[in-house]
Amino acid sequence: MVEHSMQSSTIVDVLEKVLDKGVVIAGDITVGIADVELLTIKIRLIVASVDKAKEIGMDWWENDPYLSSKAENQQAKALEEENRKLNERLESLEKQLSSSNRLNQV
Repeated sequence: MVEHSMQSSTIVDVLEKVLDKGVVIAGDITVGIADVELLTIKIRLIVASVDKAKEIGMDWWENDPYLSSKAENQQAKALEEENRKLNERLESLEKQLSSSNRLNQV
């Protein structure tokens, strides 16, 4: 009799390995007429755990205000700071213009 060792992987095991290592799926779609390329679509899909994605430098979801309230707050603070600086600049320019007008009147 021949014995076969059966190693079965459950979907959980496969998913754990995929998320731990990551999987990249890449493809290009090209549309053309008479050997003239009209459109090229590049498709890139990465399947990985959040930890693995961060490890390879992918963290765009943390800075997207539609996906992260933290990013939304940072964006609001940046806009408030820009508004404050613009107001200070405007006041400075108005003072310079005012002092210039006084000198011209003398």
